[in-house]
Amino acid sequence: MSESTVSIELRQQHDYQFEVEFGNGVAPLLADEPPPLGGADGPSPVQLLAAAVGNCLSNSLLFALRKYKQSPEPLSSRITAQVGRNSENRVRVLGIQADLRLGVAAGSLQHLDRVLASFEDYCTVTRSVAAGIPVTVQVYDSTGAQLK
Repeated sequence: MSESTVSIELRQQHDYQFEVEFGNGVAPLLADEPPPLGGADGPSPVQLLAAAVGNCLSNSLLFALRKYKQSPEPLSSRITAQVGRNSENRVRVLGIQADLRLGVAAGSLQHLDRVLASFEDYCTVTRSVAAGIPVTVQVYDSTGAQLK
């Protein structure tokens, strides 16, 4: 991705519910806080952060494998954000765990060791988030074998 500026707009709909406008023909998204503040009528900011990290990692892994003309589809990911209190007793995202799963067995992919050693370094969102929040990444193949 080349250098650019990304802008979105948020418009309050009701209480803690905001419509997120991305522009460029992308459908808007409704975001909301969970109860007791909001009505959970859309993803929360923590869920959006976890989704951004997971989507970026999944894209980066797919791109790296396709660079070697490999077909790992269908990929899936489970991202878990640990929310708790920091040393100042403020609620924060304390860590993010990303579990990525390839849609095929590891043995069917070439250059997998090289891909697993480098794909995270090309993930813009995850590397940026990891500067302030610990991010742990694990990769599994379709048989459940842990590869990373």
